[in-house]
Amino acid sequence: MKSGIMAKRFEMIVFDWDGTLMDSTGAIVASIQAAAQDLGIQPPSLERARHIIGLGLIDALRHALPDLPAERYQELAQRYRHHYLARDQDLLLFEGVAEMIEELGQAGHILAVATGKTRKGLDRAFEVSGLGPRFLASRCADECHSKPHPQMLEELMAEFGVESSATLMIGDTTHDLLMARNAGVAALGVAYGAHPRENLEAENPVFCAADIGQLATWLRQQA
Repeated sequence: MKSGIMAKRFEMIVFDWDGTLMDSTGAIVASIQAAAQDLGIQPPSLERARHIIGLGLIDALRHALPDLPAERYQELAQRYRHHYLARDQDLLLFEGVAEMIEELGQAGHILAVATGKTRKGLDRAFEVSGLGPRFLASRCADECHSKPHPQMLEELMAEFGVESSATLMIGDTTHDLLMARNAGVAALGVAYGAHPRENLEAENPVFCAADIGQLATWLRQQA
């Protein structure tokens, strides 16, 4: 991004984490399915498991396995965490993410994260990825209502005094795009994560990027 910060269209850019910045969709799906097997229940399909990514964990598990007795969701969550934590140290950012985030920060954008992860999980991801210092604020599902409720975005905008018209939400799921709509902010979809492109485009995002290269180029030229 070139000099001329005054020309920014979006003062604040908020990113989802899993499936948007970090290549973690496969690990999340495998962990959900393995947790179900641990409890002796039929695992959700690949499509169903991918669809719930981005929600808070308990909400996600309720959507993935709606017939499970309510008292067993905490047990399922514990097994999910066991399997995911065995994988998460090996998860990597998508190629080009670190450079894109650095460029956006240098261009003067306020960068933030709104995620379905817990605070503990996001802090661990920040540390492992090295990206933590690049984000000025973040909101997690154990601190706010789960997506698509607008609370995460509303709190971030209030924290920095940024108007909804100057805020952009970027994510790989319809939950992200619906949260943006509910908060009155622009949404950009990325089609390399959990939800199919056609589902994202049905929510009328300002753009739908096929990969990090397309995303970085659009942000450089349009944000």
